[in-house]
Amino acid sequence: MRDAIEAGSILIERGTPMPDAWLPQGGPSSNGWTSVGKLDRSGLEASIRQAGWTFFYLAGEIRATVFGFDQQEAVLKAIKRLITNVKAQRLNCLEITRVALSSFLGAPYVTVAGHARHIQEGLVLSRATTPPDKTGSPPAVRSSIRRQRSEITEERLFAEEAVAAWEDEGGAPGHMGGRLAA
Repeated sequence: MRDAIEAGSILIERGTPMPDAWLPQGGPSSNGWTSVGKLDRSGLEASIRQAGWTFFYLAGEIRATVFGFDQQEAVLKAIKRLITNVKAQRLNCLEITRVALSSFLGAPYVTVAGHARHIQEGLVLSRATTPPDKTGSPPAVRSSIRRQRSEITEERLFAEEAVAAWEDEGGAPGHMGGRLAA
């Protein structure tokens, strides 16, 4: 990744499944990502689309700022931070949209901004590491549903206990002040 990184550069994680029609032409880098340089984005997207694949674009700019006197080293550190962000989202591409060099009180710094991208076969963004179950729900949704069901069951048990206590104290069965009825 020692090539010049500039706005429009696209970085693709090594090992990313690609359509047969298109292979990255950039050289490998030391951190497992390939810089394919400044490409014609629409041409790249068209070739990926023709193969039946999708090149997803995630809205929301991500950026990293690094202070340092060595500009090239600062840019590389900023890009590593962006790559860490993209990996955390389980995506496989990064498009650089801005590289800005500035200084604050005499200390130079670099801000690199970009957008997370993802290449995959199919039209639905799939980042899950574990496959869906028989219902088609991803694991996070399944655990959320289980948690909600247990909370509802606990609330029902609590309400039933309150009604029983009310009736034990001499309250009229099924009335409980007109609010809760079993």
